[in-house]
Amino acid sequence: MKRLFRYFLNGFLIMAPITLTIYIIVAIIDWLNTIFDLGFPGLGILVMLILLTLVGFIGSSFLVRPFLVITERIFNKVPIVSIIYSSIKDLFNAFVGDNQKFNKPVIVHFYKDPDVFRVGFVTQDSMAAINMEDKMAVYFPDSYNFSGELFLVSKDQVTYLELPSSEVMKFIVSGGVSKL
Repeated sequence: MKRLFRYFLNGFLIMAPITLTIYIIVAIIDWLNTIFDLGFPGLGILVMLILLTLVGFIGSSFLVRPFLVITERIFNKVPIVSIIYSSIKDLFNAFVGDNQKFNKPVIVHFYKDPDVFRVGFVTQDSMAAINMEDKMAVYFPDSYNFSGELFLVSKDQVTYLELPSSEVMKFIVSGGVSKL
């Protein structure tokens, strides 16, 4: 009976990640396809990909740039819209684009116990703007979550990691289960 249970558990551990990954991908594709429901499965996704590529091409034109700047200024002046827009824009820029913020993985020794460390990402090298030149901003993502905490730590407590930031992020989000 124990052997049978072990086989069941082994099968579960093999199938659960595969099944959940496929389910999530299918759910996202289905959701995207319903946005542009054109009566043919997959056509909505194709239209969305073409539309996004076209918007990216037009948006990179120097003729469109002033309109984007004006739109951004308007969004930044409207009280509630400015908070939402700037937060979403900063979040996307942190992960994608030219201004990626989570590209400096570090390990921080910040408890009194000499053997306790936290892994995070430097988001600001200096806090001179608030008269704390000896501090830096480090973001510590939570495991199995899309949140985290920001700490201002002394520069002497920070050690930069010579590892790809994507691997460090995967390590943190997996709760340390993923290998570095």
